[in-house]
Amino acid sequence: MVITGSTTAMALDTLTTGLSYTSKLPDTTVPASDRSDDIEMVMQAADNSQPDPFEFQKSLKSDAELSQLRRRHKGKRLEKYHRRQNDLILSLLKSMEDHTKDAQDEEEDARLPVKIAIWASLIANFSLCVLQLYAAISAVSFSLIATAIDSIFDFGSNLFLYIIHKQAERMDIGKWPVGGARLETIGNIIYGSLMSAVNLVVIVESIRSLLSGSSGDTKSFHLPSILAVAAALAVKLVLFFYCLSLRSKSSQVHVIWEDHRNDLFINGFGILMSAGGSRLRWWLDPTGGALIGAGVIVAWLYTIYQQFCLLAGKSAPHEFLQLIIYKAMTFSEEIEKIDTVRAYHSGPDYFVEVDIVMDANTPLWKAHDISQQLQDKIEVLPNVERAFVHVDHETTHAPEHRKMI
Repeated sequence: MVITGSTTAMALDTLTTGLSYTSKLPDTTVPASDRSDDIEMVMQAADNSQPDPFEFQKSLKSDAELSQLRRRHKGKRLEKYHRRQNDLILSLLKSMEDHTKDAQDEEEDARLPVKIAIWASLIANFSLCVLQLYAAISAVSFSLIATAIDSIFDFGSNLFLYIIHKQAERMDIGKWPVGGARLETIGNIIYGSLMSAVNLVVIVESIRSLLSGSSGDTKSFHLPSILAVAAALAVKLVLFFYCLSLRSKSSQVHVIWEDHRNDLFINGFGILMSAGGSRLRWWLDPTGGALIGAGVIVAWLYTIYQQFCLLAGKSAPHEFLQLIIYKAMTFSEEIEKIDTVRAYHSGPDYFVEVDIVMDANTPLWKAHDISQQLQDKIEVLPNVERAFVHVDHETTHAPEHRKMI
């Protein structure tokens, strides 16, 4: 992660490691003679510090320079790299307040579209559930039975996720001090497990039908059933594109979007295999049912794996770690080094741990106020649930809170 220019290269390389770096910022410290002004003093020092102490802005590439890079051999990859660098630099130079404000504005703008996506999916899935049940029962088709089961669980999942979301907002902090942030993640894992189990039954029944054989070459063709599933496919396509741009705004919408994506494959393939069993060979229908069931299981197992990673403490993206390191490193002149920075999932949001180093002679009140101010700033960043700032006077010790197994 190196940009042209020695100062910038050194600084960005430091962001990659984030360990034991001595900050060299301009001296803007206000004398600590008056204990009563501690909080205001730290805030003033942070606000008056040079906004770009490592001169990252000099390494920003203009649109003209990016256009020239694009015309070189393998220029597209080079241009893409420098655009990512531009985004990284602009993110680092943006204040934490601006990061928070942008996230709040984005959340407010997406509030109504997210609500529409959730309720439209709920109503549509209930209607399609009835429609596809009719199609499966009328046609007696394993492929359409598989699509009907998926449709029933679509409605169940939407209702389940909505109830879980409301319950998470009403969690008793006395009984559940961490709140309900992890409740939706746990709900997604439970629902995915149920979905996989039901589709396993469809696979077993389809295989049993294949082994038992059929008296004729084809099965009877039921046009209304095919049209019913085709209507469901069209509705799912509309909902898929509507939720596509909103999936990053809400974990609830992201799961719904994945569900619509899976349904496009399920309904489309179900129509083909059911019609094939009626017009070509009978065994295409049970084969389609087994393949659809297997596809649903694979898709939901992947979703379960992703949700489990969030509960298991997966690390935050590298770009987020760089942002935390840079903001901690430039927060106050009193912070001499950054010892350790960790950010990891605990549910959908992050826990952040920052170990800073200050002079051994720093008064306790000042060390407390600076670290508290830094913690408060980090905790209002987007996707941060909790932040912990630890203060030390050296970096030669073993990392804190590490059990040797």
